[in-house]
Amino acid sequence: MRSSVDGDPRLLAWRRVREFSVPPQMIETSTARRLAGDWAGACAAARVDPGDLDLRAVLREHGFDRVVAVRDDLLHLAPELLRWHLPRVESGRLRPALTVSLAVYGPRLHLVARTAPAWADADQRITLALWGGGTGGVHPHPRPNRRFRFDLHRHLWDVRRTAELRERSGADSWTGAGTEASHRWPAEAEIVRRAEGRPGDPVYARLGTHRHHELPGGGESGPSGCGGRISERGKVRGLPRGSLVLPDAATWVPPDLELLRSGLIDPGQLHPLVADALAPGHTRPPAGRTTDGPRFVDCRGSRHRIGLVGGVLSALDHDPAELRREEILVGFGGPPLPCLRVIDTAMRRPESLDDIRARLDHGDLPGALRAVEALLGPDATLRDGPLRDELARAEQQHHTYELYRSGLAGPGPTKAPRRRTKVTT
Repeated sequence: MRSSVDGDPRLLAWRRVREFSVPPQMIETSTARRLAGDWAGACAAARVDPGDLDLRAVLREHGFDRVVAVRDDLLHLAPELLRWHLPRVESGRLRPALTVSLAVYGPRLHLVARTAPAWADADQRITLALWGGGTGGVHPHPRPNRRFRFDLHRHLWDVRRTAELRERSGADSWTGAGTEASHRWPAEAEIVRRAEGRPGDPVYARLGTHRHHELPGGGESGPSGCGGRISERGKVRGLPRGSLVLPDAATWVPPDLELLRSGLIDPGQLHPLVADALAPGHTRPPAGRTTDGPRFVDCRGSRHRIGLVGGVLSALDHDPAELRREEILVGFGGPPLPCLRVIDTAMRRPESLDDIRARLDHGDLPGALRAVEALLGPDATLRDGPLRDELARAEQQHHTYELYRSGLAGPGPTKAPRRRTKVTT
């Protein structure tokens, strides 16, 4: 097995995504609220906005049975599990401007999850909505994406179906070679055909911008060896309009299965529902307790401590009068005490800045602030430097997202350029 030393860089990046994108506290809080029957509270804990759901409109337009079906699905939605499985781009962030169908209640009613466009996706928030063929408000792509659809993969969000992940991922038949889940394609293609009522049609697995595999209908099994319909210029032409497409979740081996098989992650580091499916019988470690004590600094020939005092990171082995004298000397250009130099560095550019930045990149501002408070103390005043800049950037991006959600801002010359959205597979 590959180790973390010589591991695949793509898998190492996925391991970092799993560490920061859905933090344990989010999973615990969202799960507790869901088990209490509070689906809206579970969504709030997972940074999923249900504000676009209008059950009264469903009752008026589609009847009581449809409302009951939607509400039942909401009660069994694990929003943090949905966040765990939603498609991501190369940076590890959620794929922007995406509408994913979660459930279909008829030809014109879908429960969907949406991500914000790239210029407003800083918060990494997800919105739930009911789509019935309308414009979707401010969202640039309101129609459910036929390539990214979870209505055929309910085990990725519905707690009643999570045990299916093992079979649907092909965990028992995957040899560990390659990232394409071709061992599952024939069975997954049949699921698509049944859902669409087109038993004899081919299903296409998209493997890249210019490459598809065709899975023929009519009882034939396995992908065709041609790798798609090749044009004279050597590129696969666009698929015919209305072609059946294998969902992305069925095209590739799940990264969690790869991480487990490569030894880059332990089951206890996965979402509990994912771990139960892919590593049944594993022992879940007890919740860790913080045992952080003072840090030690070599200061003028002695070993000194720095730690939290009164909610602020302080030098523990220097009395207040000495510290005031040293601060005055520093103001006149003198060299600071090593203890004070370490504190100043922590205030401006802490060693854990990369981890704090990762939390902010995944929209986890509360987690980032908890990490800062654990390091510097809850009453610390940040000094000018990269740490303060990162927190200010996160605050500004949150403001941009709020403007987007309210419809008061949209893409234009003043917006930041869109990030590349190459899919991580």
